[in-house]
Amino acid sequence: MPKPAIERMMEFQSKIASGGTVDFDEAAETLVFENLRSEAARLLGAKEDEIAVTSGATEGICNIAWSLVLSPGSNVVSTDAEFPSVVYPWMRVAEKQSLDLRLARNREGVVSEHEIEKLVDDKTAVISISHVEYGSGQRYDLRWLTDLAHSHGAILVLDASQSAGIAPIDVHRESIDALVATSYKGLLGPFGAGILYVNEELCNALKPSLAGWRSTDIPYDLDATRLQFANAARKFEFGTMSYASALGLAESMKYIRELGYATVSERILSLTQHFLSSLGANQSSFPSHSVLTSEEKQHHASIVSVRFKQLSSAELVKNLAERKVIVSQRFNGVRFSFQIYNTKEDIAKAIDGVRQAGVRT
Repeated sequence: MPKPAIERMMEFQSKIASGGTVDFDEAAETLVFENLRSEAARLLGAKEDEIAVTSGATEGICNIAWSLVLSPGSNVVSTDAEFPSVVYPWMRVAEKQSLDLRLARNREGVVSEHEIEKLVDDKTAVISISHVEYGSGQRYDLRWLTDLAHSHGAILVLDASQSAGIAPIDVHRESIDALVATSYKGLLGPFGAGILYVNEELCNALKPSLAGWRSTDIPYDLDATRLQFANAARKFEFGTMSYASALGLAESMKYIRELGYATVSERILSLTQHFLSSLGANQSSFPSHSVLTSEEKQHHASIVSVRFKQLSSAELVKNLAERKVIVSQRFNGVRFSFQIYNTKEDIAKAIDGVRQAGVRT
C-alpha cells in the first residue's frame, strides 16, 4: 500500500481508538464514502451516483445477483476457470429460481472466446466473468464481452479485481452494465473495502435485496417507519463497514490517479512483457516450461502463469519464497504478478530463482 494510505488509516484508527466518535460526526462519516465514490468514478469513467462502496468484490456480485429478477428458464454464463465468487452467487440464485448456470470449459487454465460464445443464447440473462482471470492472467476484450451480452439481451457483470488500477477501463465507453473490484489488488488498498459500479439505467431498475440504515437517501433520518431507497447506486450500501478501509482505499486510488492511470498501466504491462521476454531468452539454461498466459499483448495484464515440467509447483513456490520472491500456485502452475513498485531487477531475481531450482532438481 502507498504510505499516504497507510498513514491515513492509522491516523483515523488512532483517533477512533482513543476518542471514539467525538471527532467523527455525521458529516465526516458521509465524506468517507463520498471521497471514495469520487475516486472510483474518475478511475472508471463513471458518474459518482453509479458507484457504491462495499466490503469487497464478493459483496458487490451478491448484491447484483440477488437484486435481479430473472425469468424462469433463463441462464447465466461464466467459466470453470473463474474465481469462485464470480460463480457461487449465481449457483445460489439458481437453487432458488429456475435458472441454468453454464460454465465454459478451460484448456490449461485458458478459456477461448468460442467456448463462451457457444453457451450464450437469447435466454441468457447474465454473463458473469472476470476482466482478467486470477489463475492464468487471461485478459478478455471488454467490447467483445458487452457486444456478446447485449446482442442477446443479457447484461455483463464484470469482476475487475485483477484489472482495476492496472488495465484501462471506461465503463461508459465499453457499455459495461455492472462492475465490482476489491481494494487489495491493483487498487493497492487494504482488506475490507471494494467498489460496485452499476450503470444508471440498470441501477434504476433494481431493488436491492439487502436493506439497512445506509440504504436510504438520507441515512441519518433513521426513520424506521418507511424504507425509501436512495436514487443512486449507494442504495446497495446497507450497513456500517470499515471506515478505515474505505479511507485507505480512497487514498490509494488518489495515489494511482496522481501517478497517472496511463503511466501505471504502461509500467505494469511493460514488466509483464519483460518477464515473458526473459523467459524466452533463458530457454537453454532454464527448466522446460509452458506459459498459460496468452502471447498476444492485448490479452496481457499483470499476471503470467507458467508450468515448469520438471519442477513441482508447490516446491518452486516454497523455494522462491525462501529467496524473497513471492508467487502463487494456480492451475498446477506458478503465477507471477507485477505491480508499479516492481523492477526489472525483481524479475531477474525471479528468473534466477527458477533457474537455480531447476539445477537443484
